[in-house]
Amino acid sequence: MADQPKVTEKEARAVAEEARESGWQKPSFAKELFLGRFRLDLVHPHPLPSEADDARADRFLTQLRAYCETLDGTVIERESRIPDEFVKGFAELGCFGIKIPEVYGGLGLTQFAYNRALMLAASVHPTIGALLSAHQSIGVPEPLKLAGTEEQKKRFLPRCAKGAVTAFLLTEPDVGSDPARLATSAVPVDGGKAYELDGVKLWTTNGVVAELVVVMARVPKSEGHRGGVTAFIVEADSPGITVEHRNAFMGLRGIENGVTRFHKVRVPKENVVGREGDGLKIALTTLNTGRLSIPAMCAGAAKWCLKIAREWSGERVQWGRPVGEHGAVANKISYIAATSYALEAVLDLSGHMSDEGRNDIRIEAALAKLWASEVSCLIADELMQIRGGRGYETAESLAARGERAVPVEQLVRDLRINRIFEGSSEIMRLLIAREAVDSHLTAAGDLADPDADVKAKAKAAAKASGFYAKWLPKLVAGKGQVPTSYTEFGALAGHLRYVERTARKLARSTFYGMARWQAGLEKRQGFLGRIVDIGAELFAMSAACVRAEMQRGINREEGEAAYELADAFCRQARLRVEALFGALWANTDDVDHRIAGRTLKGRYTWLEEGVLDPSEGTGPWITDWQAGASAQENVARRYLPRQNGN
Repeated sequence: MADQPKVTEKEARAVAEEARESGWQKPSFAKELFLGRFRLDLVHPHPLPSEADDARADRFLTQLRAYCETLDGTVIERESRIPDEFVKGFAELGCFGIKIPEVYGGLGLTQFAYNRALMLAASVHPTIGALLSAHQSIGVPEPLKLAGTEEQKKRFLPRCAKGAVTAFLLTEPDVGSDPARLATSAVPVDGGKAYELDGVKLWTTNGVVAELVVVMARVPKSEGHRGGVTAFIVEADSPGITVEHRNAFMGLRGIENGVTRFHKVRVPKENVVGREGDGLKIALTTLNTGRLSIPAMCAGAAKWCLKIAREWSGERVQWGRPVGEHGAVANKISYIAATSYALEAVLDLSGHMSDEGRNDIRIEAALAKLWASEVSCLIADELMQIRGGRGYETAESLAARGERAVPVEQLVRDLRINRIFEGSSEIMRLLIAREAVDSHLTAAGDLADPDADVKAKAKAAAKASGFYAKWLPKLVAGKGQVPTSYTEFGALAGHLRYVERTARKLARSTFYGMARWQAGLEKRQGFLGRIVDIGAELFAMSAACVRAEMQRGINREEGEAAYELADAFCRQARLRVEALFGALWANTDDVDHRIAGRTLKGRYTWLEEGVLDPSEGTGPWITDWQAGASAQENVARRYLPRQNGN
């Protein structure tokens, strides 16, 4: 393995902590929710785009829909590639610069419009959504918009808008969500006029076809150099760059994801985004809104599932009735319909909040990504069950024997990666939990530091007592206990009162966890995960209610239908929330930890006997890479001719 920084658990935590945004300059609905404060005023009335933005978005989406209707997604599934002519068409429509400001050649549309575009394009084939989102959500455009210089924006953004595909390169063969161990180096050369990059990057979505890439590499600390993980914009055809392999996956069969090697790649200092050492902070800030691309595609998938479930369940007859009228299937249809409504509500609310700029949405975006990726997989699985054997059969096989080519099994495969993309669900829960307990850590200080001495902990306890003396009494009672609260929401008022009461209960539970485990709380990942999952359900309930009320104000008939879906969703969510609360204190976390530890030590190897392991002898668990020139053929290619100049 290449020389990697020797990093302790404490040092890894410190790197992650330094990279996160520590301040809260704007209010946050979700942050307040975790603190037991239901700030409905931050999301209600539901934010809406201006008439001008709405009209521009409608014109673009109409054109995009017309183009998408001419495309055959089965070609991508069959050939495992997006045809070049598909990409050319998207580029001509401006799809590679949807959020890039018009001054730099983009369309300058809103996050809401971008979400809708991803939803539509991904319905042709999810790989198209992956191409556009990897380019625009985490590729070159977003980091440049956030931290680039004016010169960099003028130089690169027009190319991106025209269709110069970009990619984001962070992960390495032995580095995933622990960037403290990042091994790709960027050594200053030519008296500081440039950097020389060496290293290998894994799972580079769009990396096979990219013209420009954002690379995270470690600059050694030296005189005149702050050092640390730094973001670089690199021309993908620079000497020394080799795309050594195009990866193949369970789903997203047209994705251009590969392994990219850098060997003595010279990058001018003008291509550093932000300051040296700010790379991880830029990456995390980019993801604050970039993560909304996944909920957009998940919401689109849920809409399609609802359509197929409705049409099939009314057509298929068993025991004298359409299967949708049988209770077991009816339950599934209700879940799909209600959850699809909530998915779109969460997506739209988060997107509009991002455009409005009034709130800090780092927690909301993370909750949206986590929750959407989880529930969309459940929706697709329920649809497969409703379709039965036809759900498991491929669309190609269905068509070959004369039936409608419904690709349910493909959707199940394609959606599964969203629980891993841009932070696995497990990592997302820890990230959100860290933000959720931020006020507690600020107040408690060294009480939550496992390395603090007794004196420091005593001082921290005195400080914390002041915070909790003011905060805890406010968690006893609130509007959720007043029967007349939120009456403007009609039949949904009771659900909002439930959210208010439950937010206070959630905050109290978090405090009990802090008091019980103190510094050990960070290792109670089961507890923290359930806290986050409760918060996600409460956020989704809030979004559903607020959206339904907004719809009722615009169109009474549609609004009444929206109320029905929001009510059903909230009733279902309340059952899940109560189960999660019960599992906070009654669970198998301790025994699970013991069994896992003993499993890792080989205590139960006898249980593995009686089967064959076809992976034995095929290679190491993790690629043993070394810095140096590539011995592989470069498999990089381009969809479009290189975009030069403006």
